[in-house]
Amino acid sequence: MSFGTYASDDQVLSSDAIVAPMWSNNITNLTTYYSWSNQEQATSQGKFFLNVYSVNPATTQSAETQFSIAYGHYAGSGSAYFNALVPSKTPTRDVYGQFRSLIFGDENAAFTFGSNNASGSKDIIIISVARSRFKESFNPGSFYLTLKSGSSQIGLVDDSTVTTTSTYIGTSRVYQLLSGSYNTNTGLSTPSSSNYTVSGSYGMMIPDEGLIILNPRALALPAGALGGIGAVFNEYSSSQAATFFSAIASYNINNRMIYDMIATIPASPSFGLQSYETISSRYFFTRVKNGEFNYTTNPTVIDSNGNLLYTQLVYNPQTFITTVGLYNNSGDLLAVAKLNKPLVKDYTKELLLRVKLDF
Repeated sequence: MSFGTYASDDQVLSSDAIVAPMWSNNITNLTTYYSWSNQEQATSQGKFFLNVYSVNPATTQSAETQFSIAYGHYAGSGSAYFNALVPSKTPTRDVYGQFRSLIFGDENAAFTFGSNNASGSKDIIIISVARSRFKESFNPGSFYLTLKSGSSQIGLVDDSTVTTTSTYIGTSRVYQLLSGSYNTNTGLSTPSSSNYTVSGSYGMMIPDEGLIILNPRALALPAGALGGIGAVFNEYSSSQAATFFSAIASYNINNRMIYDMIATIPASPSFGLQSYETISSRYFFTRVKNGEFNYTTNPTVIDSNGNLLYTQLVYNPQTFITTVGLYNNSGDLLAVAKLNKPLVKDYTKELLLRVKLDF
């Protein structure tokens, strides 16, 4: 093994933005949806959220979650008590509080959706994309979601293409959701209007957190210009919810209804989204001059007296370079680069190997 030291000009740092399809199998537009009754009805998870797949998890063992749906209500409406003796403590209340703390870092904050919604929304719909899918963030301008309730349908897009200044909650970018259209050729969406409904925008997208928060109050508006789709959400009072859910379902009815609003769309696109990731690379230019690394360090070529077993190596040494190891100043091996085939090295040759580390 031989060592050499990198000079300061032997390294360079580069960054590239990678935009890729969001869903499994490199699909940009998700048009097929499956849920799993075991997750929804046979476990306690079903009271909180519903996982959505692109293939049937009941028949495909390798099925991966694409996103999850959850409904939250600030007062706990829409789900049964955890304990009938402890009023207002319900899954929907926990969901609302969990995402309020996650997004705002304040347990007293309220979800507001642009203008006309200053007092805050009493409930929210959360679409949480699987972490392995969105990587670093969503690609702003690539979001499109079609929702249908009865005969009413609406296409939602983010407003990143019509805003000149990004809005932040803490350190996370936030874009409002408007009605709009989607270009299947470019994978980008365009708002049809920059106006809000009387209940604010249709929701907001937080690309750095992998979250889409829909505004149920806007979706509940009658269909029409700056209207919704007439969606009616289950808002039973806490006492009614206890009776309703114990008698009919152990899962969250609103989650199932939202799933149906997404999954019953026959047309394409239905749910379009891209991931965005910054890949930083450090390049190490490994220069091997003609007089370097020509003698093998393999001890098996030397006999017990220290003489070379192969006399042809005395005047015509030759090595085969197969690996470049990167070490720190303490001699610890940090990374290994393997060549796809050995490179012959002798006094008549000089080599320049470029080693790339992605992080």
